[in-house]
Amino acid sequence: MPAEIINIQKEADNTLAVDMAAQVLAGLNGPSGGKHLPTMLLYDERGLRLYDDITTHVPEYYLFGAEEDILKKKADEIVAAMHQGTGGLAADEVVLELGAGALRKTSHILLALSRLVKDKHTPVTYYALDLEERELQRTLGEIDLSDVGKSLQGKVATKGLCATYDQGLKFAESGGLHARNTAGRLSRVSMSMSPFKFDAREASPMSGSSASVSDSSDAATSPPSTPDDSDVPAPIHLMFLGSSLGNFSRGEGADFLRSLPLRPGSGDTLLIGMDHDNDKAQIEEAYNDRQGYTKKFIMNGLKGAGKALGDETLFDEENWEYVNNYDVADRRHEAFLKAKRPHSVIVPSTKETISFLQDEQVKIEESYKFSEVDAYTLFTEGGLRPIQRWTDSTARYSLWLLERPPFVFPLLSSPRACNSRGELVLKKAYSSSPFGVPSPQDWENLWAAWDCITRSMIPPSMLMQKPIDLRHICLFYLGHIPTFLDIHLSRLLKEPHTEPEAFKYIFERGIDPDVDDPTVCHPHSEVPQNDADWPSLTSILQFQSRVRARLLALYAAVDAGTTRMTRKIGRVLFMTFEHEALHAETLLYMLLQRAGTGTLPPPGFAAPLWEALAEGWDAAGKPEESSVTLGPTKITLGHDDNEAEDEGERAGDVDGHEFGWDNEHPTREVEVGEFRIEWRPVTNGQFYKYYVSQGENGEVSMPASWVEVDGEMHVRTLYGPIPMKIAQEWPVLTSYSNLSKYAQVQGGRLPTESELRVFLEKFESGYEGGSNLGFRNWHPVPATTGGARSGGKGGNGGVWEWTSTQFDKYDGFVTSVLYPGYSMDFFDGAHQVVLGGSYATIPRIAERKSVRNWYHHKYAYAWVGGRVAYDVEK
Repeated sequence: MPAEIINIQKEADNTLAVDMAAQVLAGLNGPSGGKHLPTMLLYDERGLRLYDDITTHVPEYYLFGAEEDILKKKADEIVAAMHQGTGGLAADEVVLELGAGALRKTSHILLALSRLVKDKHTPVTYYALDLEERELQRTLGEIDLSDVGKSLQGKVATKGLCATYDQGLKFAESGGLHARNTAGRLSRVSMSMSPFKFDAREASPMSGSSASVSDSSDAATSPPSTPDDSDVPAPIHLMFLGSSLGNFSRGEGADFLRSLPLRPGSGDTLLIGMDHDNDKAQIEEAYNDRQGYTKKFIMNGLKGAGKALGDETLFDEENWEYVNNYDVADRRHEAFLKAKRPHSVIVPSTKETISFLQDEQVKIEESYKFSEVDAYTLFTEGGLRPIQRWTDSTARYSLWLLERPPFVFPLLSSPRACNSRGELVLKKAYSSSPFGVPSPQDWENLWAAWDCITRSMIPPSMLMQKPIDLRHICLFYLGHIPTFLDIHLSRLLKEPHTEPEAFKYIFERGIDPDVDDPTVCHPHSEVPQNDADWPSLTSILQFQSRVRARLLALYAAVDAGTTRMTRKIGRVLFMTFEHEALHAETLLYMLLQRAGTGTLPPPGFAAPLWEALAEGWDAAGKPEESSVTLGPTKITLGHDDNEAEDEGERAGDVDGHEFGWDNEHPTREVEVGEFRIEWRPVTNGQFYKYYVSQGENGEVSMPASWVEVDGEMHVRTLYGPIPMKIAQEWPVLTSYSNLSKYAQVQGGRLPTESELRVFLEKFESGYEGGSNLGFRNWHPVPATTGGARSGGKGGNGGVWEWTSTQFDKYDGFVTSVLYPGYSMDFFDGAHQVVLGGSYATIPRIAERKSVRNWYHHKYAYAWVGGRVAYDVEK
């Protein structure tokens, strides 16, 4: 039987039809040097066969072979990773491949899917999307008659979708591929994350708040529920192979990814192929082979252009030649039709004359290549999170598996933030600085992360527990955050505290610093001693909702012009925003101590496929050199943010102002001598060897991030403990005392604050470059160093780093007026400066180079590692 094909392009009521003639005319009527033709012209029936010839007969076209190499070796692993977010194969899953082509590569995925199907109740339907119905019939028919087709019978049904990308994606989003009721699915998935039950009607925002400012109050008050599996559409898995995303411009690529019908936190995935920014000569030869296959493919576009205008012979091939170029700086390959001589054509339908000059170039295709920064920028701006990556044996090409998680943190340069539904929305900017006044949408982004942690990862049985003895119970932090915000809003606005008043008494002095002495408990509020005396979870969440609404009402007043945005208001907003972000990290490293025995993994994020990830980490290798020598040099620490200027002449100076904590101001220049420093922080594997050899004498303690399971050492993660062999290349998380002793045994020391800052500014890739920050992962990863193309920039694996610099006053330090105890309470000679950020540090904090965190030198629980530095002998 012929394959089932859904031809959207032939539907009478289709509103997505492509007017190819109009697109051709628009492109050819452009100015000289700017003429172009739609790339879609290349992929008619003949073009698809010519492209198949390229992939079959042109070894220089490495993209196809590299991708096929990955799929041959890793298809089962890829399919397993696809289903990490759903716990296995679901009934009636849909796989949609955009631009399927000949299906030779795809067959490896289809066979792997068939091996995952165990019974008749979990069939998978695969849709091949392409532009030509007859070509779809041919390729699907061939696979159906092959040995592959026999293996797929009863397990994976293969069908066709004749459409453009836009048509096919809108068809899928509307429910055409059996994934109906996407909006209902999303709300159920979001609600099912919460183990808590409370009455939303009692938690309505306070009167006077503006619903138009943000929809974050919905996130605060939506009641949890349990989804009905029968009403939940099956996952949809998209595939976009062949580096086809490179045919979009940089901005268009991010727009395209945002438009994909991947439902946040649902288990939907995207498998995408991306070419690296390889050698110029290699790329140009790949797209212009000596045998001339690519030339035939490109020249066929002339026939397509003529056909669109009414005469397939309109453009005489004798008047044209094919030329190409790779722009190294833009990482963009371009394919052109170049006029050999001056000539004109007359459009049959309009009698319009289109003229071409000699040597005039008409662009018909462009293909962007992707550096590490390009890839991570694209994914983040597209609202996607990498689950796993596979690279071919020549390291020229990668397959990425991506998901749309419940929340992401966009790049600091982005005009967007992630709302409570996992959607990227435009922000209402109150400052041109990424470190200025946070927007209401920034708050909603942060609340999405906070609510995921507090409502989804702490089961009710853990709320009254202390994962770390000298910390408060988990429930305390749920009340402390809105109380801290409410107190500062009341002081700022000179208004009463939000009810209930009792919350202020219980939570006000619970400004629990992230840096307690592990042997001496700092003074906090007199919290209840009996479980029954604590406020209920429901009342805390209701209070949280009212305080959030109060905050949004302040923004609404600024927007309405009844309140003027000032430096003081901006500082309160900055301070309370970052305070909540820092406590999210604190709460997570507390919860880590009970992961696997109480703490729940983050919902809506695909669980790691540990063995496969470890194999990829091992294949990436280690730096050839273990260390680098730097200095002598000068470095500027801190930034200028004088809190005393918040009132007076500069009170209105908000736009562009960079806020920071008191220990960041003012700037100060420091001389740094020559030193040598390790490329990577000390790893679990390195420290384990040291621990085994030194531990018996009692001078080194077992890191709190480790735990013994059945006599074997494991490393704690929020998914539960994993074997040391999986995490051996991760940076070890342990106290300053432990790492300082380790460094001494190695003949070195921990770097000073200024030395570490010199290193990080020169070699750290940052969030934009793929560093493990901002919940990109929920666990550390091995530290990396970049190659020549990245300027040597890499990531430290996602940890803060210890320095040997004591946390203390410096010349020019002035304590905060709004939060006087923030820093000076810890100028006690027992705390060390730490720099950077962990995998749970939001980009705003991790990327502000003036940020100085600190912990007690014996504190074992924080996510801090360290690298060894050495003095250079003169």
